[in-house]
Amino acid sequence: MSDEMVGLILEEASEKMDRAVAHARTDFASIRTGRASPALVEKLPVEYYGSEVPLQQLAGFNVPEARQLLINPYDKGAMGAIEKALQQSDLGLNPSNDGVSIRLSFPPLTTERRRDLVRVVKQMAEDNRVSIRNARRTARQELEKLEKDGDLSADDVARAQKELDRLTQQHEAGIDEAFAAKEKELLED
Repeated sequence: MSDEMVGLILEEASEKMDRAVAHARTDFASIRTGRASPALVEKLPVEYYGSEVPLQQLAGFNVPEARQLLINPYDKGAMGAIEKALQQSDLGLNPSNDGVSIRLSFPPLTTERRRDLVRVVKQMAEDNRVSIRNARRTARQELEKLEKDGDLSADDVARAQKELDRLTQQHEAGIDEAFAAKEKELLED
């Protein structure tokens, strides 16, 4: 019985940590590196017939060149709304509309802008590490409650906490690895 409860607590903590790592990777993908990537705009909200819809539901994306993104709306009537959403976004890009598709050209990043983006990514990584630590803290509190209630021995709690620490380190390493890759990508020309 107690082994099952410990297993459930550790499994739940691991799932929360997995989500934090996945969230970090998604966050990192949304940071512009000077290369065109659909991840930069696919979640952009577009006002479409009175409701906000993510751009990825309204259009397909192509990357014909490294610094160019082609957006092909499924409905040509959405062209104006997509263009307006792109202009109002904080991407700092000027869309060009040829009547069939919208073209975004990405200028090369300056060294200063690259350093700023690294700082932003570093903060995102730290926020996600905090999420992992919060999951660990919640699991530790549940384990300590089981011990206090007499459902677990102190040795079982110590073993479970060691496993929890191992999971925490493993997931933090996943975020560190993703951060290092994104930092390298941002700093290379």
